[in-house]
Amino acid sequence: MIQTQSGQETGPAKRDWEPKIVAFLCNWCSYAGADLAGVSRIQYPHNIRVIRVPCSGRVNPVFLLRALQNGADGVLVSGCHPGDCHYISGNLVARRKFALLKELLQYAGIEPERVQFTWVSASEGGRFAAIVEKVVEEVRRLGPNDKLVKKL
Repeated sequence: MIQTQSGQETGPAKRDWEPKIVAFLCNWCSYAGADLAGVSRIQYPHNIRVIRVPCSGRVNPVFLLRALQNGADGVLVSGCHPGDCHYISGNLVARRKFALLKELLQYAGIEPERVQFTWVSASEGGRFAAIVEKVVEEVRRLGPNDKLVKKL
């Protein structure tokens, strides 16, 4: 048996568990960085499912909660670096929303590390791959998301 951080023992089925990560990527920078990683054949974990958004500032925090509720083990939001946003300050708006969401998750008893926020430019394919690897490892360390998932 393997013990998770919360002290629960996991059986053979959970030992083979791989985290599912939903990534909301800004069209102009982060999505282009992910595309560059793919075109450059930079290896990164396959656990990520990408949703392209016009700007990270347009990502509603409810989208992140819904992703967790519908079975995602972690969520990544990535936008342009500060000062490079195609919509002037959309990435800064996203950062403020993200900070509030982290506090809400902590208040609700959900590990705030399940939701990550980063900056990736179009020329940073290697950085994107490294971030995905870091997020997947962090969520793997936390174990499966079972606190917010709705039961059918």
